[in-house]
Amino acid sequence: MNFTDTHTHLYASEFDNDRKESIEKAIKNGVTRFFLPNIETASIQPMLDLVWQFPDNCFPMMGLHPCSVDANFESQLFQIQKWFKKRKFYAVGEIGLDYYWSTEFKEQQITAFRKQCQWAIQQDLPIVIHSRNSNTDLIALLEEMKHPKLRGIFHCFSGNAEEAQKVVELGFYLGIGGVLTYKNSGLDKAIEDIDLQHLVLETDSPYLAPVPHRGKRNESFFIIDIAKKLAELKGVGIAKVAEITTENSRKIFSI
Repeated sequence: MNFTDTHTHLYASEFDNDRKESIEKAIKNGVTRFFLPNIETASIQPMLDLVWQFPDNCFPMMGLHPCSVDANFESQLFQIQKWFKKRKFYAVGEIGLDYYWSTEFKEQQITAFRKQCQWAIQQDLPIVIHSRNSNTDLIALLEEMKHPKLRGIFHCFSGNAEEAQKVVELGFYLGIGGVLTYKNSGLDKAIEDIDLQHLVLETDSPYLAPVPHRGKRNESFFIIDIAKKLAELKGVGIAKVAEITTENSRKIFSI
């Protein structure tokens, strides 16, 4: 079985003491592809250093995370956009809206999201969306900007069944992570009627570790626990989950 972790921050400082060992453990257990979302200008070099170390396994994205959007977001966007001319990236991400911590820069977040969606359309790249307490606005924006080239993943999807259906109808995939294993998350009900053809696996490591590792640092190896839960929910074998979700990731990222 081969698994793809479509969203992992393996370059984060939480892995500084055992990054190589953590990645090699995942690869040994069949998790062989890792897609790395960028956060801000400061995270670019650590991310690319990891890609250089594992060029056959790690694939970078480029974008500005909504929680990094502030009054001076345009200067960061300017620096980030220049990177698309320097090397290949596999998505514009992670981008989106986050109203959980603050709505102080809500309008700036929306402006940054629109602009980065335009980059994706221009370069024919998928987008990887961060959405926290903002599904309604994001779905409305995507409906407004609808374009044949605007596609990608709702990373760490945490909406309800109606929102899940709308996301799929817009041509996007749902990123399923450790939250699926949480007893009262409701994610199992939200994706109950969503076919595996519309789902991908992710860890969002080092965050959101699945049961039985909840509360610990998450890592890509734990994607197997997420896959087991999804297989149980869909009534199929884990090998089928690995096959379909990895194929979905190939379609999205064209690799």
